[in-house]
Parts: sequence; C-alpha cells; structure tokens
Amino acid sequence: MSNLQDEAFRDTIGTIDKEGNRKFIFPKKPSGIFYDYRKWVSYFLLIVLVANPFVKINGNQFMLFNVLERRFNIFGFPFWPQDFYLFVLFMIIGVVFVILFTVIFGRIFCGWICPQTIFLEMVFRRIEYWIEGDRGAQIRLSKQEWNAEKIRKKGIKWFLFLIISFFIANVFLAYLISSDELFRMIEEGPENHQSTLVSLLIFTGIFYFIFAWFREQVCIIACPYGRLQGVLLDNKSINVAYDFVRGEKELGRAKFNKQEDRSATGKGDCIDCKQCVNVCPTGIDIRNGTQLECVNCTACIDECDTIMDSVGLPKGLIRYASEDEIERKIPFKFTARMKGYSAVLFILVGLLTGLLFLRTEVEATILRLPGQLYQHKGDAISNVFTFKIINKTNTDFNAIHFKLHGIKGQIKVVGQQEFIIKKQAISSGTLFIEINQNLLEQDKTKIEIAIYNGETKIETTATNFLSPRTFD
Repeated sequence: MSNLQDEAFRDTIGTIDKEGNRKFIFPKKPSGIFYDYRKWVSYFLLIVLVANPFVKINGNQFMLFNVLERRFNIFGFPFWPQDFYLFVLFMIIGVVFVILFTVIFGRIFCGWICPQTIFLEMVFRRIEYWIEGDRGAQIRLSKQEWNAEKIRKKGIKWFLFLIISFFIANVFLAYLISSDELFRMIEEGPENHQSTLVSLLIFTGIFYFIFAWFREQVCIIACPYGRLQGVLLDNKSINVAYDFVRGEKELGRAKFNKQEDRSATGKGDCIDCKQCVNVCPTGIDIRNGTQLECVNCTACIDECDTIMDSVGLPKGLIRYASEDEIERKIPFKFTARMKGYSAVLFILVGLLTGLLFLRTEVEATILRLPGQLYQHKGDAISNVFTFKIINKTNTDFNAIHFKLHGIKGQIKVVGQQEFIIKKQAISSGTLFIEINQNLLEQDKTKIEIAIYNGETKIETTATNFLSPRTFD
C-alpha cells in the first residue's frame, strides 16, 4: 500500500490544473459487461425521461412541475396548492430512498440513474467518440493546430451538442408548462410567445454549457450529493472499490512480467497499468480509495477485469465491495442503520399511500363571510358564505348545485343556482343559507352541505351557521 501513502490527490481535482485553469478529461471509451448493463438501463431511463411529460393517465400528464401555477403531477396524480403536503411527502420519500441506497450501495444513483451522468456518458460522450475517436485521438486533436480537420470535427460535434441541448430544453419546458401548452405554443409560432422562446434559449444555453464545457464538474463541484457520502458511507457500505489487500500485498504494485510468479515474489496483483485511471470519467485513481469525485460508474471495474484476464490473473481486483469485505473478509450485513432508514421509508410510503386514498378529486370549502352576522328573514335566519370548489378531474362539471343535509333550509347562490366548473379549474362565489329559527337549538350550529353535479354527489363539506342565542 505504499502508493496509498501519498495524499496529495485529496488537495486537487482532475479538472483543474495548478494554475486554476480548466483541464479537460479525455476518458478512454469504456467497454465490458457493466458498461453494457449501464447502456440498457440508461436507454430505458432516457426513454422514460423524454416520454414522461407526453404520457397521460386519466387525462393527467404523467409528470408535471408547473411552479408558476403551483400545479404538479407525479405518476399521473395531480397536486394542487391544497395538496402541497402530499408533494412535500413525495419529495421526502425520494430523499430517504436515495439516502438508503447510498448507505447500502454508495453512490450507485450517480453512476446508473442520475440524468446528468446518463446524458453526459451515454449521449454526449458517445457522440464525441464517434466524431473524434477514443482517448488518444481526442488528446491529439486537442493539441492539434486549428486546421480544416479540427474545425470540421469540433464544428460538427458542437453543432450536434447544440441540437441535442435544444431538444432537452424543449423536454424540460414540457415538464414545467405541460406538453399541451408546449405544442400549442409551437403551433402558434414563436413570435406570439417571445418570453417562452427566450426561456427556451436560456435553457438551451445552460444545457449546452453543462454538457459541452462544465461536464463532469457538475458531479465534482456543483452537486452536493457527493459530499453527503462522507456522512452516509461507512465501512459496511458497498462501493466501487479497489481491493488493496490483493492489489498491494507485501511489496506493492509492479509492472507485469510474465516470467515471474507474483504470488511467490510478494508483489500485488495490480500491474500499475493505469487503465483504471485512463477510463475514469472524473479523472480519479480508484486505487486511492473512496473519493467524492467517484460516481460509481463501474468503468474501472470493466477495464481492470479486461486487463486481469489478459495477464492471466483473477478478475475482481476492482469490484463492488465494502471496506470490511476487502480488509476483514466480513460479508455484507443489513446493519441497524440500514434497518432504521428502511423503517422510516416504509412508514413514509404507508402514510403517503393512506393520504392518497383519502384524497378527493373535488375539494370544496364553504366559509362564513368575515365580519357578517346573521339576518332575520321572517321566521328564518340567513347567513352569507363564500365558497370555493376545485375540480381536479379532467371532466367538466356542467350542473353544480348545493343541498343541505340533515336539516331543512334553502341555499341561494348569488348568480345562477346551477353553474359550470371546467376541468382542472377553480370556481368561487357567494351563497346565502336560510334555515327556520325553530330548527336551530344553539347559537352556532354545524351544518353539512353536499355539492352535486346533476344528480351525482361529488363532495360534502361542513361549516358553522350562526343564529340568535336561545334561552330556556
């Protein structure tokens, strides 16, 4: 482990040189079984990511995050401002889920699921390999003078990056304003929606900047998740790890010599080929141990297995393993901390499930008009109320009216007695309720009001009705 004693790597990052300038990383094109698995997972997630805002369930967009209008759809469930507690609960469950996975499997989310990694590694870098070639060719092209070949290759690459960034920006906009609204704006033309066009161009510029220049620095510098590893990981967490016990042994690493028996000489199985470094998309040396720059992409596992196989040594020098498994040969165990996070996640999911079942598609609120007392109308007492009805469904309500339940009386709506509420819309107004004084035994009576659409009752709500105090 002599190489591990040098801790200088912790004072620098691979994307910045000694002068503080941007240093581009040219990772070797990965290949191997894990990379093949990641490709299939990534392609599936890309399809899901692009399709989400265009898929509808019961007329609701599958995923919608309309911050301006405070409307959110998650898995086809619409959430209004009144449902914000459910949206927050969804987010908390997501955070706990990611934390649990990090405690057990390290930063596996970053390498396999994160959109930043998927787009960068499976879209933009693959275009780069296709146009500029593998690591060596890219380095030579970077150092090459600006001749016709360099201008052509860089120009084509940057143009494709811009087109893809524009496409991603449109998909992102569909998440924010809804796909229906996006299509409507496209049909009406950009000249009629100049502010949206400006937003679209800004998003395009941001995505282009991230994937053409900032790249892996999002994971290394900007993303706070990498720094959370320090408090979430322990010796029992499974990570992409270098088996330093086997790789270093008594004498440490050494170049491969097919004439010697490494097990007899005491040299480690690591032949110091540095291919695990060359293939790393964040420019780290996995042999230095767990680092915040590591996104658990498994590229070093595939590359090391290929080298080990070529020199006749066992695979798995770099593999998914915990530090306890490598150093102390202790197999993975579901620890008390993992059980605790699992219990919290289970409780939150159960709570969310219950709240979703209790949630109604129509929400009605009827409140007494502030500052108004009751009025006498002959033998009847009248109270004035304001009402608000939210139609969360994708069906128009064409004949909304009110009925009292449990007590006789009249409800008079200011305006029309029956009115319309469009789908995904809110209706509000004022109504009077008149009840015979003889039916009121207290000065404050709780009354129940049913809301009907035609002959179908769609919601029931309660409110307080004031009347003169009676004396026995």
